[in-house]
Amino acid sequence: MKKYLFFSVLYVLSLVSCSSDDSFPIDNTPLEAETRMNVSYGSHPQQVYDLYLPAGRTATDTKVIMLIHGGGWTSGDKSDMSASVAFLQTLHPGHAIVNVNYVLADAQNPAFPNQFLDIKSIVSKLTSESVELHINPEFGMVGTSAGAHLAMMYDYKYDTNNQVKFVANIVGPSDFTDPFFVENFPIQPIIDQLVNEDAYPAGTNFLEELSPGFHVTGSASPTCMFYGNEDPLVPEANGTTLKAKLDANGVENVLRIYNGGHGNDWSNADFTEAQGIISSYVSEHL
Repeated sequence: MKKYLFFSVLYVLSLVSCSSDDSFPIDNTPLEAETRMNVSYGSHPQQVYDLYLPAGRTATDTKVIMLIHGGGWTSGDKSDMSASVAFLQTLHPGHAIVNVNYVLADAQNPAFPNQFLDIKSIVSKLTSESVELHINPEFGMVGTSAGAHLAMMYDYKYDTNNQVKFVANIVGPSDFTDPFFVENFPIQPIIDQLVNEDAYPAGTNFLEELSPGFHVTGSASPTCMFYGNEDPLVPEANGTTLKAKLDANGVENVLRIYNGGHGNDWSNADFTEAQGIISSYVSEHL
């Protein structure tokens, strides 16, 4: 009797198994494109980002391009990067794009290290939600001016999990020890305004600590760099100095120095070349 009962149970289980396969077919319908605006990643009103998820995305193939705006760490907005969103969606429709805000520096909110930690929070949030979002949390970072500084600093110092695969640095300061800065700006008042000194060890040399070039190692990501030879804010030497450090550490890099200032007066041909180089970095490294 027990023998027959055993085989009866096996028979019922086999029917249930077949029935389950028939009743719950796998949904292979490609996901539709989705845009999520002003997604919060913290308690401050400026801690938000816009997320553009492409159609047909998958958790293995859909990697993320992060856009970081400039503005001297005290101003600017993700809307400044809207043209870059459109450009990247056109050339790289299979990638997700996150266009970010960070808390702008003021008397209550020093920039450093808080803005680096904002970028870290965004990476952590997208990583923790990657299964739900159907994305692969590997990142290419494209920053302009102060945003390029944040991108470089995050990759060279804070990206301990090696999730950043390339950095596009558009007129970003990379070496504050360059005499250009001391000669043209009131450095100590700027440090007093922008830095939470309590967050760093006593005696920290902030000109070095906040310079991405001083954090370059062999684990730095491939970096493409674009500077102007008449820039009143960031000297072209910041590009050549950074390239030398990347070369010394065996890190792939490209440097272009264009006629003009802080990126807003370069020729159309130069803009087109820079866009092409950034696009090739997306294709090759992400």
